[in-house]
Amino acid sequence: MKILVAVKRVPDPNATIKVKPDGTGIVTDNLKYVVNPFCEIAIEEALRIKEKVSGTEVVIVSIGGKVSQEQLRTGLAMGADRAILVLAEQELDSAGVARILEKLVRTENADLVLLGKQAIDDDANQAGQMLAELLGWPQATFASKVELSADQKSATVTREVDGGLEDVSFALPGIVTADLRLNEPRYASLPGIMKARKKELKEIPVADLGIDVSPRLKVLSLASPPKRQAGKVVGSVQELVNLLHTEAKVI
Repeated sequence: MKILVAVKRVPDPNATIKVKPDGTGIVTDNLKYVVNPFCEIAIEEALRIKEKVSGTEVVIVSIGGKVSQEQLRTGLAMGADRAILVLAEQELDSAGVARILEKLVRTENADLVLLGKQAIDDDANQAGQMLAELLGWPQATFASKVELSADQKSATVTREVDGGLEDVSFALPGIVTADLRLNEPRYASLPGIMKARKKELKEIPVADLGIDVSPRLKVLSLASPPKRQAGKVVGSVQELVNLLHTEAKVI
């Protein structure tokens, strides 16, 4: 079977993010970028399936500038077989990303598509669902467990939902988005890093795909969240109730 995994380049979650003074974006000077953590979990799940199912090919794809090669090489070093980078320097919204992925999925004739449930830069949580709609495929989001049938014709996914867990079964091909507890991604080994340099990384200009990726969503401005006020120590329960009533006005 063939598994396609979407990989997004995002700012390091440990970095301090600063908004530009004019609110048009974030300051990117000297900012470190990594693989979106949820995408890394999706890669790991694809590799675990590959280890169980003989003949499985794992193809990782990313969209962006040539700098995204770094994140794809990371996925190749983890164990993916080959990579595709769609070169697109313009801003893309979730719908544009989904249309690009749809084109790649149909071209690659993938059996299963794995994505992170969301990217940590915009937290949109939309691309996987939009991709499923465009393809007309079944989907299971927020996956904490993925099991394939013995013939690899169907999948059962345990989803994390409000109030507990939910099992969803569907016939492949299908879409799965990875949640935090799906697995613990492996570190790339030194031999894996060496092998990654020789693995195929194909670049495709977005214009060559022949699809409309014009954004339907426009970000008007960005702003840092207001600083949190210091807490207050109260002397009694009654004082707390009074403050909640008179100052916080929540009761």
